[in-house]
Amino acid sequence: MTNKLSLALAAALFALPTFAFAQDAEAPAAEEAPAAEEAAPAEEESESNLSFNAAVVSDYVFRGLTQNDFKPALQAGVDYSFGDSGFYVGAWGSNVDFGPFDGSDFEVDLYVGYNVDLSDDWNLDLNLTRYNYLGSNAGVDGNYNELITVLSYSEMLTFTLGYTNNYVNSDTNQLYFGVGGSWEVGNGFNLTAGVGHTDFEGGFNYTDWTLGVNRDFGPFNIGLNYYDTDVSGGRTSDQVVLAISVGG
Repeated sequence: MTNKLSLALAAALFALPTFAFAQDAEAPAAEEAPAAEEAAPAEEESESNLSFNAAVVSDYVFRGLTQNDFKPALQAGVDYSFGDSGFYVGAWGSNVDFGPFDGSDFEVDLYVGYNVDLSDDWNLDLNLTRYNYLGSNAGVDGNYNELITVLSYSEMLTFTLGYTNNYVNSDTNQLYFGVGGSWEVGNGFNLTAGVGHTDFEGGFNYTDWTLGVNRDFGPFNIGLNYYDTDVSGGRTSDQVVLAISVGG
């Protein structure tokens, strides 16, 4: 096994980031333009294409692995959709902690994508994400790109495929695929569940899963989510995470 591959596998479970992004959830859909007779001034239409999100979480978990050493994190993002063209751009950030070897303090994800309804039930989202890690120690550079495809059914099921040929800047291929869902269960509560599989070049792979419940309280959404994997030790998560989020 090459040194680069060994570094990449170590990153998955112990030291370097296994970088996240909100796009593992369903990416934002492009908003439809208003009818001609209801069209707003250009300034208001531009503003309507801008959305934001913010959250505080008891731990930042991505694909079954803690990204903040089992500590709380503050997160925020902004998206801009270009009318009804389907194209959008955005940015998302969170504080992170990958240990003394890495030294990163913040993750900033920049992405560009295209979202289109294939039918009344099916939606396709394609995006390219650049993961950036600020505050890394000298000689440590884990920044890299990932191509993500999300196919959604009836705003209830999502199928995600992610691929990079340069995981943590190590010239290592990584393939991720997962399926998740969200279902209303009454009294304003939603049940969520998901399972994913990460496969590294060289043979290492692992599976993660999550189960949660959330509910809107005015403009806020409060949720509890359980995360686990089929491997143990290091940065693997086996815990319940509290998340409080707001978006608009």
